[in-house]
Amino acid sequence: MSDRELNFAREILRERSYREVPDPEVLQEAERLLQDWLSGRVRMERPKLYDHYALLLLALTRQVRTLEGRVASLEAQLQAGDGAGDRAP
Repeated sequence: MSDRELNFAREILRERSYREVPDPEVLQEAERLLQDWLSGRVRMERPKLYDHYALLLLALTRQVRTLEGRVASLEAQLQAGDGAGDRAP
């Protein structure tokens, strides 16, 4: 672990405006930083993220990834003609 403390937002934004960073990148970088922080590989500068907040944020990012995969699968089924959208009511 490095003695250098990382700034959560700066690590994600990398000198860009928040408007320039797409949501998928924010989620990916937040997940990476939180995993590294919880495992002790990196330190975060103040205001510090507390364990319970980090766990919640990490769980939310994982859940979002799972739901995105499920939605993509359902959309693919609909496009292939297997979904309820092709059936008469």
